[in-house]
Amino acid sequence: MKNLWSRNGPDQFWLCDPAISNRHWQDAFQKSLPILGLAGGTTTGELLAFTLGESRFGPGHWSLSLPKRLYYDLKPILPRSLIRLLRRNYNDPLAESIKDNWPVDPRYPAFQWEVMRQLFVAGGMSRISHRRFWPGANRFAFVLTHDVETATGQSFVRNVADLEEGMGFRSSFNFVLERYPLDMKLIQELRDRGFEVGCHGLKHDGKLFSSKREFIRRVARINAHMKDHGMVGFRAPLTHRNPEWMQSLEIEYDLSFFDTDPFEPIPGGAMSIWPFFIGRFIELPYTLVQDYTLTSILGETTPRIWLEKVDFIEKYHGMALVNSHPDYLRSEKTWSVYHQFLQTMKNRPGYWHALPREVERWWRKRSAGDQENPLEDAGALSVILLKNGELEVAD
Repeated sequence: MKNLWSRNGPDQFWLCDPAISNRHWQDAFQKSLPILGLAGGTTTGELLAFTLGESRFGPGHWSLSLPKRLYYDLKPILPRSLIRLLRRNYNDPLAESIKDNWPVDPRYPAFQWEVMRQLFVAGGMSRISHRRFWPGANRFAFVLTHDVETATGQSFVRNVADLEEGMGFRSSFNFVLERYPLDMKLIQELRDRGFEVGCHGLKHDGKLFSSKREFIRRVARINAHMKDHGMVGFRAPLTHRNPEWMQSLEIEYDLSFFDTDPFEPIPGGAMSIWPFFIGRFIELPYTLVQDYTLTSILGETTPRIWLEKVDFIEKYHGMALVNSHPDYLRSEKTWSVYHQFLQTMKNRPGYWHALPREVERWWRKRSAGDQENPLEDAGALSVILLKNGELEVAD
């Protein structure tokens, strides 16, 4: 597979000004590789494929196992209680190996910070300017997204929007294009109220990635629908994904990847808590555990795991992006946890709350350093200091 992640090297992540020589970057890069368990001599391309490209899980990572393919064939006729039981008890060796780095996988953020620390040490510098991660003095981004899986979920969307709007939040709702009749009045209402509307696949039947031929056939319809409905963002049903195949999607951003998650049908993770480029589009990985996993699989009754992860994300100036579902928010327990979470975040300072399309445009402008950016100050600089051997990234 060609390296679709080549625009995400450490120098392109930090975007220092004035620019630092490639020799210094390479030296800092090589000295930081042990944090990821990689040997000296690893190239930037290999590093990005290993992390963002998930190559560490092997060449067959994007393919579903036979038991999982059979599961999706039978899922339409299985009772929901049995589906829940199967999800709770299915033992995936790969998933088990990932749980040591979940819900927080600190390796890639620590690697990026170590690269910068090595630049300080090698150059004997006391401060370095870089292009700030987020608008203004915000320490992290906060993004709310929802996947609307069924007509029942669609009927609950207004309840979710009302809750969020009442607390000053806005979110994106991703609809399945051909599983249920789209409520176009609802979609227009959401947009009029400042929410965003995106795509959650064509059928939600687990077969979008069943073969490349089937994927290309369905993507032609997905692209046509998205154009008709003015959608620019996509999340694959069940987070099935294949970064190379997905280049045929006519999208501005994708939401199908995550930093770390052992509970998904294709477990793994891109390790990044920031947006990143995958070929032609920008990936906005979800970085907080999904609502169904939190309450139905793990049995949590509070947003504790979400909030602890937000603390970690703020430390590294990342993006806290959550994916929840109106279908599951109908549950009293899940609704209560989500309400508690929003209430806590409402009273928390220091973040930029934005829609996915706003984050995508910001990150693209930040990468380009466009001084005429309409999204405030994507070319503006912030300062990094080294104090007592530790990085301090100014707000």
